[in-house]
Amino acid sequence: MVDLYDNDILTWSERQAALLRRVAAGEAPNETPDWENIVEEIESVGRSELHRTESLLIQALRHRLKIMASPDSPEVPHWQEEAVIFQMDAARAYQPAMKQRLDLAWIYRRARHRFPTQMDGQPPLPLPEICPVTLDELLSE
Repeated sequence: MVDLYDNDILTWSERQAALLRRVAAGEAPNETPDWENIVEEIESVGRSELHRTESLLIQALRHRLKIMASPDSPEVPHWQEEAVIFQMDAARAYQPAMKQRLDLAWIYRRARHRFPTQMDGQPPLPLPEICPVTLDELLSE
């Protein structure tokens, strides 16, 4: 079963789901579920959702920072729209259990990482060293 997991995860997942449904229905199938990989996949789902939420928050902050760094840019309406969309998507992906795992300082550093040195041909205004919004504000729709 491990070969199938490594070579065709779609077929592996379909077979494991069918097998788990049989076990849940009280059957005693001859085949044993691939517990090690099932557990790994379940943990992976949670990590993926956390990373997805972090990524959306980073993008929302990047767009907010662009507005702060270049408030007179003709791109401001577009950046505002993008920030709102990323925030709404982050709020939708967010689960309360993530709150203790979301590191706003790290997210903010990532948003500032590789920030452009020029915007509309001008150097950007200085950005705050500390995130100017709270996690709750970022997650509000």
